[in-house]
Amino acid sequence: MATDHLTVAERIALSLKRHDVTHIFAQSLPSAVILSAEAIGIRQVAYRQENMGGTMADGYARLSGKVGVVAAQNGPAATLLVPPLAEALKASVPVVALVQDVERDQADRNAFQELDHLTLFQSCTKWVRKVLVAERIDDYVDAAFTAAASGRPGPATLLLPADLLREQIAPSPFRREAVLGHWPLDRLRARDSDIERAASMITAAHAPIVIAGGGVHASHAAGELSGLQDEASLPVLTTNMGKGAVDEYHPLSAGVLGTLVGPRSLGRHTLALVEEADLVILVGTRTNQNGTDSWRQIPRSASVIHIDVDPTEIGRTYEAVRLAGDASETISALRSALARRDLSHRASQRERLTARIAGFWRSFEVERQSVARSEKSPIRPERVMSDLQQVLTADTTVVSDASYSSMWIAGQLRALSPGMRFLSPRGLAGLGWGLPLALGAKTAKPDKPVVAIVGDGGFAHSWAELETMVRSKLPILIIVLNNGILGFQRDAETVKFGSFTTACSFADVDHRRIAEACGCPAVRICDPADLPRYLERGLREEGPLLIEVITDAAAHPPLSLFAAMDQAA
Repeated sequence: MATDHLTVAERIALSLKRHDVTHIFAQSLPSAVILSAEAIGIRQVAYRQENMGGTMADGYARLSGKVGVVAAQNGPAATLLVPPLAEALKASVPVVALVQDVERDQADRNAFQELDHLTLFQSCTKWVRKVLVAERIDDYVDAAFTAAASGRPGPATLLLPADLLREQIAPSPFRREAVLGHWPLDRLRARDSDIERAASMITAAHAPIVIAGGGVHASHAAGELSGLQDEASLPVLTTNMGKGAVDEYHPLSAGVLGTLVGPRSLGRHTLALVEEADLVILVGTRTNQNGTDSWRQIPRSASVIHIDVDPTEIGRTYEAVRLAGDASETISALRSALARRDLSHRASQRERLTARIAGFWRSFEVERQSVARSEKSPIRPERVMSDLQQVLTADTTVVSDASYSSMWIAGQLRALSPGMRFLSPRGLAGLGWGLPLALGAKTAKPDKPVVAIVGDGGFAHSWAELETMVRSKLPILIIVLNNGILGFQRDAETVKFGSFTTACSFADVDHRRIAEACGCPAVRICDPADLPRYLERGLREEGPLLIEVITDAAAHPPLSLFAAMDQAA
């Protein structure tokens, strides 16, 4: 397209292209923007529902290292973007939402689907603006990407009146060359004096540990963290969102902790590492409820070092030495400071530590053997995870829905390399986002295998996107764990109240037929012996596959909430 006197929509499209946007998750609207974007080679991935489209943009951003872009109509469509943008806000994922608004001269007159979008998005985004002056459009697009990708990443929203998009404007008088579509946009780190203080504390500590969160992935800091783990002989545990930050087969890796400390869990053994620690190094974690088992796990006697890009997260719950900044840059500086120190004491502890951690893993394997290798039907979810582990590679992206699906992945699978990705909607943990997260991830890396694990309860929120998957040629392996119930809701209500409501039980649904109706091959499995060949097929063949596994309704992950009940069983 020519570059003089373009419409605002065309200028937006060119700005998106400059920021290296190659995909927009949309459903045609705002039409002027989408048509202009498609005309210059930006692909529209057309979702069926805005809630799912926003989550696709989230999954795309998490895996691609680029800002996800989602677009929507005003009114009810815009309201459906609130949940995925709220997830992105809590999970620190950069998404730019382009939302059409009513024409400027129709504002405050009860125009069709008019809504106060500024107020709507203020609670679920880092930044929201309504563009009123056509000549400022480049400023606002750049500002949206800057807000999304800088500091603590998160969502930003641009409100675009429909008439503004049709308006023609002259070329900008200012040069526009910056590419702002990758994240993190800036890489700042803590000052040298704080780095030196932290290095001294690590050198002197008798029992230091690292707890790594999702900020490691956001910063692409897995390589730096693995170097720190090796050089300073530090045991590393992760949060749910931090899973994959280190190779979980490394002898100093102790898996995911958080609430996974019940019977038959790895955490019931590795918890001792935290309880005995005299120094806890937190990296890119919000120290939230699930990541700390309701803030019970970090001992009051331990000193804390906290590395985080968001200064307000440091000291939120645990007073800490403040290393505010990008995780990769800060760990790199910390490694350099440690290289100038005598780490012989840390090295002398390594053999004892690795033997102890290996013992934890062995005990875990022995304790879960009865369920992980069970031949019974209905099938134990642990058996599904055990067989899935055998066909995973370090290039596989494993995606889960919220609730039990994410807990099975966090507690039963092992990362095969530093930086292996396990995506789950743990910012707000809303049900239904497993499939769209996986579709966003596949859009980001179409040549890499993606597997999504979802429960039947969560999957019901997103069935329609099976058609999106087939139509958009985004083949993934979907594993539906069908136990006929809302598992967490039933179990939590049982523990707290002794009974559960009627909403927890479902009628029988044949998810295989739903998938086939959308053009996706599918199989229903009741015999665990059938699992290996279909898992292999789903991850090795080029097309999509849905595997519905009829699972044991009595099974639940080993969460602390159920520990007393499980021990009494």
